Amino acid sequence: MMAAAGLLFMVVSAAPAEARKYPKIFGSIELFSAKTTRFPKWLGMLDRFQGGTKLCESATCTTKGWKEFITDLQGKDLATQLREVNRAFNGHRYILDINNWGEEDYWATPYQFLKKHGDCEDYAISKYFTLKALGVPIEDMRVVALRDLNLNLGHAVLVVYVGDQPMMLDNQIASVVPANSVKHYNPVFSINEAGWWLHRR
Repeated sequence: MMAAAGLLFMVVSAAPAEARKYPKIFGSIELFSAKTTRFPKWLGMLDRFQGGTKLCESATCTTKGWKEFITDLQGKDLATQLREVNRAFNGHRYILDINNWGEEDYWATPYQFLKKHGDCEDYAISKYFTLKALGVPIEDMRVVALRDLNLNLGHAVLVVYVGDQPMMLDNQIASVVPANSVKHYNPVFSINEAGWWLHRR
């Protein structure tokens, strides 16, 4: 689960907005930065994932079923891909990082998640890379770290922009839903491989 330390990232200087104009998510104003050095857990996960499959047949990592799942969804319409990716990964068990990895906040690769399951950001990351493998552009996706105001807990989801509609893939919701239909989420930051966004209300 996203730790409260995520709020630390709110103390940043304003950055120039990127060229693309995104529709608001969760009613927030956002500021963009291409510098992701503030997010070592994200960068560490990227390094491990980009290391490929050679290290991923072990007690903590597997590629089993990954390529077959992607092949089955190749060529399907985007709505079907979103629905099936959300359904498949939501079928994994929720496990706290401290129990899974001995750390309070560990960002797992999809291969690690396939082997050991995980918590909220691990679901979102696995969905992100699966959809990327299916051809969804990274600029259309973000992992969003937020505060669940109902539970007063940190949380993370994947938002995919379908035209001007931000759609949300959430391990707490069975269906893919418009992000802005959920009123009790307060976004803190969002991130993809192009950069990150600070969210303010």
